[in-house]
Amino acid sequence: QVHLVESGGGLVQTGGSLRLSCAASGGTFSAYTVGWFRQAPGKERELVAASSWGGGSPYHANSVKGRFTISRDNAKNTAYLQMDSLKAEDTAVYYCAARVGANMMENYDYWGQGTQVTVSS
Repeated sequence: QVHLVESGGGLVQTGGSLRLSCAASGGTFSAYTVGWFRQAPGKERELVAASSWGGGSPYHANSVKGRFTISRDNAKNTAYLQMDSLKAEDTAVYYCAARVGANMMENYDYWGQGTQVTVSS
């Protein structure tokens, strides 16, 4: 079983940048597909970006494409979400999640506690 801990959230002005980190322990990180989700107050949780353990092109939601970039360093058991050109609508709690298997869109098995990102205008 893998344990996930997010960090890097905070308060930033519109147009600014943040980099979220997701540190994994307790499993073979390279064998997991990793996703970043977010949930804003009153809204459903959405998949923002994902990286399959099997390689290939990562997934980025249309709402963040060109602004957010997911990456992973399997040697460090860490995934990242680089967020640039942040907008007020990016304000949410961001969660890191992992799943066994290469499909980035199916249910995730393991979740972090989340980190708050607040973008002020």
